Amino acid sequence: MKILKITLVLCLVSTLAFSNVSIKEKDALLAICEATKGNQWTITWNLDQPVNTWYGVTVEENKVVGLELPFNNLNGELPEELGDLVHLEAINLFRNNISGALPNTLGNLSNLKTLNIAFNKLEGELPSTIGNLKSLVTLELFMNRIYGQLPQSISGLTQLEKLEMFNNELVGSIPSQIGELKNLKEIYLSSNHLTGKLPSTLKNLNQLQVLSLFDNKIFGAVPASLGQLTMLEELILSDNLFFGNVPTDLANLDNLKVLMLNNNDLKGDFAALASALPNMIQFEYKNLNDTKNTAVADTD
Repeated sequence: MKILKITLVLCLVSTLAFSNVSIKEKDALLAICEATKGNQWTITWNLDQPVNTWYGVTVEENKVVGLELPFNNLNGELPEELGDLVHLEAINLFRNNISGALPNTLGNLSNLKTLNIAFNKLEGELPSTIGNLKSLVTLELFMNRIYGQLPQSISGLTQLEKLEMFNNELVGSIPSQIGELKNLKEIYLSSNHLTGKLPSTLKNLNQLQVLSLFDNKIFGAVPASLGQLTMLEELILSDNLFFGNVPTDLANLDNLKVLMLNNNDLKGDFAALASALPNMIQFEYKNLNDTKNTAVADTD
């Protein structure tokens, strides 16, 4: 009986220790709760209970490492205190009503691997401090109202594999520093207001599988150097201002399954290009001035 009591006491002490996050981290969570009207969340927090019992909060070794509250009716702006959760590895606030700009303190989260605040009402410019997220693998901010340019500081995101910022209000050209992100596999920047020419540094992204840039105002020739991206499976450049001949180098993309060039002012032997791509599933190249539909879909 005595041994059983000692065991129960040890378990209780262990449980309390597990949930004993720092005051600074707990205060940061409370600030997020207050700023986003936590009392109106779909699933609320019982603030009288230990932090590790709060919905969507993951605690490991007394540190808050996860904050995942998708579809939870968060309303309001993210506070500066978000940056006090310095041990965070994952943030998922998908499909809420979060507004305002991302706080500059976001750059404090050097352990962050995934950031998903897509399908909200974020606005303002991306903070330049985002380049401090050296561990970030996935950045998902699509379906918001973020404006301004992609900061050159994104060169700091050396571990990034997925960049999803489609359906925002981004302007300016794609910074050449994007070519320094050698681990990038997917880029989704469609439906923004991007201009300028494609940076030549894109050729450095030899792991890239998806490049989706449709519905922007990007102009100039399609770089022949894209033909060096041999891992590419989807190249979507529709609804831009590209002109000139389609480079024959694209025939080198043996893994390409989707090629969409329509609604530009491009010329070339599209039939020969299509036949040279062995894995092609969808190929669309109807130009702005064409009178007939030249889209090709081949599922063989």
